[in-house]
Parts: sequence; structure tokens; C-alpha cells
Amino acid sequence: MNRGGLETLIMNIYRNIDRSHLQFDFLVHREETGAFDNEILNLGGKIHHIPYVTKIGHFGYIGALNDFFVNHSEYQVVHSHMNAMSGLILQSAKKQRVPIRIAHSHSAKYGNSLSEKAYKKFVSLAIPSVATHFFSCSQLAGNSLFGKKIASNEMVHIKNGVDLKRFAYKKEIRNKIRRELEVNEETYIVGHVGRFQQMKNHDFLVDVFAEFHKENPNSVLVLVGEGILKQKVEQKVKELNLNKVVHFLGVRDDVHEVMQAFNVLVLPSLYEGLPVTLVEAQAIGIKCIISDAVTMDVDLGLGLVKFISLSDPLSNWVDEISKKSQIINSHEKIIQNGYDIVTTSNWLENFYSNEISRVNKL
Repeated sequence: MNRGGLETLIMNIYRNIDRSHLQFDFLVHREETGAFDNEILNLGGKIHHIPYVTKIGHFGYIGALNDFFVNHSEYQVVHSHMNAMSGLILQSAKKQRVPIRIAHSHSAKYGNSLSEKAYKKFVSLAIPSVATHFFSCSQLAGNSLFGKKIASNEMVHIKNGVDLKRFAYKKEIRNKIRRELEVNEETYIVGHVGRFQQMKNHDFLVDVFAEFHKENPNSVLVLVGEGILKQKVEQKVKELNLNKVVHFLGVRDDVHEVMQAFNVLVLPSLYEGLPVTLVEAQAIGIKCIISDAVTMDVDLGLGLVKFISLSDPLSNWVDEISKKSQIINSHEKIIQNGYDIVTTSNWLENFYSNEISRVNKL
């Protein structure tokens, strides 16, 4: 439970539900302490750990899941946010007669290498027979994991709501972050929030910024996040002599403030589900330039989102980034579209409650 888009979404829901009525516990795949662990414990939740499949292998992972559910028969709901791996997780939950088993798709693609894609496709085949409910952040993500038949007829679209109170634009916050970055009000900040992994396409982003910076020397690139490819991206930045104008901020607990300093958020992802970051950016009211590999569902009709193909020349991206725009007040429209975290949390709380009541009457 570190600070990623999915983890942040789950925590926002957890903070907003009635915890005297429903409680979340967490099954995670790492032993080290996560950024949200202390808060989870303080809110009354428990954190369980098992090794991931990459560490103990396919059959070892199934054994660990089986052992967990044998030893924890108290759970009435298992809500799996592990995309394709939900096939194995919910299969073990079904063996132990957990009555409510939710597969939740958060991505439009599973795996990078051919072997990883093949494995995840294989384990995902069990989902239709072991899940009782199918959730997705977007139609694209649902089609990818469940197939179009289930996605069209049985899937529930759970909107990635955000805490609008935290993502309300304030000039003083913008100025504070810019002072921290040691840039002035005229400096054009290109921002990105996301893990350093292949799908986020940081390599392409740096190339785009390098071209933009040639035409706009009073500009910086701000990268928020950590990940296995961070060192590689840092090396590329040095090779392009951009290290003085590219800021690596790491994992931050004040992303809602950092983003307020941006002029534009650029997300050239190779694939996504529906990035919470893009809802957050629109909540602040800043322009978002994203690849057309990202679902169209993320455009909330505010005029803030521009889709560009990754096959287009870099100049197209540079031209779009160069178009300055004003920060707008977007909250009313976001609430109308159902992307307020209160709306998401209330719906999910009612769903859990109604389903638990239903199965308890059987």
C-alpha cells in the first residue's frame, strides 16, 4: 500500500466509508512497510502479507492464497484489485466459500513481456467462473480483462473519484511549490505523476520535453514517483544535459499540492485503465495532454484534455504543450460526472451492505 493511483483511490474510499459498519483489511504482496500502513492500522484495518507469484512461483502462490483463506474464514467480501491475478485470488476465495467475490479491472493491458502476457491471460481465464461481480474503472479496462460480453452485460463501472477538497486550486499553494522548486511565476512547468515503469513511457516524455525546452528555455519538467526505471530515466536526462531543468521529486504525500504548480500535465502512456491522476488534474483545473492509448472516458467534458497519438511527430506534442491555458473551476462538472470520492464511496458502501445482507438471508 504505497502511494500509487490505485492505492490512493482505495484509501480515499476507506477514509470515507462508515467504518463502524464496514471495515477494510488488506492482503498485500510485500513484507516492507507501505506508505499507508500506519493510517490503515489507525483506522482499524489489518494488513496481511503473502509473497507474490514472481517470488514463489505459480503453485507456491496458489498454496499461499489457499492457506490464507483457510486461516481467515471471517471475510464475507473479497474485492480483488489485482487485475488478471484475480483469477487465482478469487479461485482460492471461492474454495473457502467466500460469498461475495469481486474482480476489479484497473488496466487495459496486462504484462510487458510475451511470457508475462501469456501467463496473465491464462490465469485471467478463471475469472468468469470464480467472480460473483465484475467491476471496472472504464469500458476499455473491462473489455480487456472480462471480454466484451461480460463487460457489456454484467460489469459495473466504478468511477475513480477524487477528494475534491484536497484538489481545490489555491494560488498560495501554487506559489509555495514553485518556491520549493526554485522557479518563478513565469516558468512553464510540465508535470507528470506516475510510477517509473514501461507503461508510463517516461522515455518518450523526456524526448518531448527536450524539444519543448529548446523553444521555451524558461521551462522545467517535474516528475513525481518512483519505480524500477527511474535510474534509466535519470541517466537519459543527464545525457541530454537537462539535469538542471528536470526535477525528480520521488514519492510525495502532497501530490495534491505539487500538481497545483503545473501549467500542464503530460501523460504519454502506452496503456492505462482510467488514471486517477487525470481526474485529479482536471479537479485542479489544469490542462492535460495524453496519449490516445488512454481511454476517452477520462475526458470529463471540461475542455482540459487533449489526446495525441504516440505515432505523431514530437512537434505535435510540443505545439500542444506550448498552448497556454487558464486554470478553471471544474468541481461542479466533476460532481455531475460522478467523480467525487464521496459519491464513489457511498455507492460502494451501499453495495457491500446490500450484498452482505442478501447472502446472510440465504
